[in-house]
Amino acid sequence: MNSVIDNSLVGLALLGSAGYALLSLGPRSLRRRLLGALSRATAFLGLRRTAERLAVSSAGKTQGACGGCDSCGSEGAPTAQGPSADVTVPVGKIGRRV
Repeated sequence: MNSVIDNSLVGLALLGSAGYALLSLGPRSLRRRLLGALSRATAFLGLRRTAERLAVSSAGKTQGACGGCDSCGSEGAPTAQGPSADVTVPVGKIGRRV
C-alpha cells in the first residue's frame, strides 16, 4: 500500500481518538460547544438527522450520575430513619478477641 495512504489513515485514527478523548474526558462546556459546532457542520452538509441528534446532545440537558436515564438511585433509596434505628449492643456482650 502507498505510504501516503498509510500515513493518512494513521493520522485519521489518531485524530479520531484524540477527538473522542476530548469529548468524553473534557469539561462539559467544551463538550457542548464542540457538539454544537458539529451539529451546525453536519446540517450544512445536509445530514439533518445527525445534526438534530448532535443539537440535542449539545443542549446540555441534565442527566443522571451515570449519564443515562435520570433515575439513578430513586427506586431503591432507603428512607431516612431517626436515631431509634441505630442498633445498640451492650458493652458486656461484646466478646474479646484473643
